[in-house]
Amino acid sequence: MIGITENRLLNIIKKNGTICFALIDSEGKSQKQTINTIKKAEEIGINGILIGGSTATDQKELDNITRTIKSITSLPVILFPGNITGISHNADAILFSSLLNSNNPYFIIEAQMLSAPIVKKYNLEAIPMGYIIIGNGGTTGYIGNARVIPPEKGDIAAMYALAAQYMGMRVIYLEAGSGVTEPISSELINKVRKIFNGILIVGGGIKSAEKAIEISNAGADIIVIGTLIEEKGFEIKLKEIINILKQK
Repeated sequence: MIGITENRLLNIIKKNGTICFALIDSEGKSQKQTINTIKKAEEIGINGILIGGSTATDQKELDNITRTIKSITSLPVILFPGNITGISHNADAILFSSLLNSNNPYFIIEAQMLSAPIVKKYNLEAIPMGYIIIGNGGTTGYIGNARVIPPEKGDIAAMYALAAQYMGMRVIYLEAGSGVTEPISSELINKVRKIFNGILIVGGGIKSAEKAIEISNAGADIIVIGTLIEEKGFEIKLKEIINILKQK
């Protein structure tokens, strides 16, 4: 069943086309720093907040960050956990994801099995998602023990996405990895878009308006900006990204 937050996203995408999310790493962030980043991003025109962290283990820290963000924004606040420690009752929803191309069954189904009772206990809206790591994968690929898909092998990514769709997943997240220098190619994104009917999210290495519009034109519904908003003076580039997406 599609919940309130997922339905809200579908309506925003239907109205605006490709939208933009900010990814907040829950690790080692002060409240002041988090508040400052969120306020600036929302003022510029970001459409939602993802809270995650590939190596996040401090649930108290995650709870504090999530509570702080919820207190200062009306945007959807969605958890994007890398492990069972990435769950907080303070969020609107959780991307309940399976790392489809992991070599470790823990990240495909075991972590999900362990976390499902917690999600139910907290009454979190679970959004079923297939997570696919492309290329180097950065920290995410390393931690998730991913059998990464070569950037030029879009057909393989598309087959994973189609399998996810047949298993009932309504979202696909194509991930280049945290801290990478090159985002996923438009050719690969387009191959996935042609075969997958749900919400298509793309993240990793997106730092310019040119790349953002290229990824949007390839078929992304949501573009995730992470590393960029951790940089000093990120507002200029983020504004360029938001503006070019609005003009599409």
